[in-house]
Amino acid sequence: MDPHLLRTYVTVARLASFSEAARELGYTQSAVSQHIAALEQDLGAPLLTRRPVAPTAAGDRLLEHAGPLLLRLDAARADVVRMASAPEHGLTLAAAPTALTPEAVAALPAAGVTLRVLPRDDIPATVATGTADLGLVDGLAAPSDPLRLPDVAPLTTHGVGEEPVCVLLPASHPLARRPGLRLGDLADARWLDAPDAGLPLPQLRAANGGHGFRPALRYEGTDVRTLTALAAAGRGLALLPRSAATGVPGTVAVPLTHPRVVHRTELVCTGSLRGAPAALAKALGARA
Repeated sequence: MDPHLLRTYVTVARLASFSEAARELGYTQSAVSQHIAALEQDLGAPLLTRRPVAPTAAGDRLLEHAGPLLLRLDAARADVVRMASAPEHGLTLAAAPTALTPEAVAALPAAGVTLRVLPRDDIPATVATGTADLGLVDGLAAPSDPLRLPDVAPLTTHGVGEEPVCVLLPASHPLARRPGLRLGDLADARWLDAPDAGLPLPQLRAANGGHGFRPALRYEGTDVRTLTALAAAGRGLALLPRSAATGVPGTVAVPLTHPRVVHRTELVCTGSLRGAPAALAKALGARA
């Protein structure tokens, strides 16, 4: 049976009117009559009485089948649409914890993504070996300057975001009420050494001329919430992108005012992008 004819029949039977069915379906009344006649001819039985419009015994039996049939057709259509909108072969994205900014998370496809949160130094090799299709790395940089990545293979990088950085302090810290902080003034403070969850201390030293920033506690993990909990407990300071540092209970995020650096996020890939990786790069606003 032609599902278009079947849908027309169900609508006429429900509304008990050829003209009302034509209006709802967007057909002419003549077309509705032709649909019903064609379906009756196909099945070899009258399905409707005309005055009044009502199902015959055969029409009632057809209605019992028609609802589930049409529902299954609608479900099949929706399922195919969902599959078509997902990445063709799935997409594996390797990302550093603080590279998963709110904008990056919002750009992820609705389906078909495997997200691997890794130490940032591992991501270029993961992409180069094909273990991940794309990588998201981050770090401190001067505004618009590219990141310095390990030279593991010919890789292409695209800048996808920059945001200010903040020093995360316990709310009771003497500097918590400052409107801004200079990195050089904090070189002798107690710092959290969390190379995979926060911005690494070597990057802070480099930004400060290569000295200072001795660790009070080392955290070897990728969970940003654990890092912020340690900062809130007074175990040491941490430098984080503003989006990760803001709103942490028991802490204050004070903007870094000097030197003029930002938290930069870059997309890492091999060669030219096609398919799902290209779609994600476009959603992230990737730029060379």
